[in-house]
Amino acid sequence: MLVSLVMICSCQKQDSAAEQQLAQRKTELDAREEALADRKSALDERQKALDEREKSLAQKEKATMNARTNPTDVQDPAQVQAETDMLKQQLSAMKPGPAQLNAARAAKAEKEREIREQLAQTQPRLEELQRERQRKMEAKGMSGGAVFPSAAATSPTPSPAVEAISPSSSPTPE
Repeated sequence: MLVSLVMICSCQKQDSAAEQQLAQRKTELDAREEALADRKSALDERQKALDEREKSLAQKEKATMNARTNPTDVQDPAQVQAETDMLKQQLSAMKPGPAQLNAARAAKAEKEREIREQLAQTQPRLEELQRERQRKMEAKGMSGGAVFPSAAATSPTPSPAVEAISPSSSPTPE
C-alpha cells in the first residue's frame, strides 16, 4: 500500500509541475498574441495612410491629365509633321560632314607629328645628360647601371598603334 501511495504522490507532483509549465506557456502565448495584435493594428493604420496617399496622388494625376488634354492644345497632324521635318533638318545641319571629320583627323595627325618632332629633339639631349651622369658616377667610383638604365632601355618607342596612324616614318635619328 505504501508503494501505491508513493506512486500517487509522485504522479501528483509531476502533474503539479506540468500544470505550472502549462500555465507559464499559456501566459507567454497570451503575451505573444497581444503583441501580434498590436503590430497588426499598427500595420492596418499604415495601410490606411498609404491608401489615402494613393488616392490623393491619383486625384492630382487625374487633374494634371485633364489640364494637359485641353481641346485647344490639339494640333493639326500636318502641322505636327511639318514641325517634325523642321527639327530633323536642324539636327542634320548640326551633324559634322565628311570635310569637317577629315579636317579634324588632319589636325590630330599634325599634332602627333609635332609631338614626335619635339621628342626627336629632346631625346638626344636626354641621352647625353644620362651619359654625363653615368660618367660622373663612374668617376666617383660608383656603378650607375642600377641607378641610370641605359639610354636604349629608357628611350620611348612609339606603340604599333601610333606607328600605324602615322602618315610618315618616324623622324627620330638612329
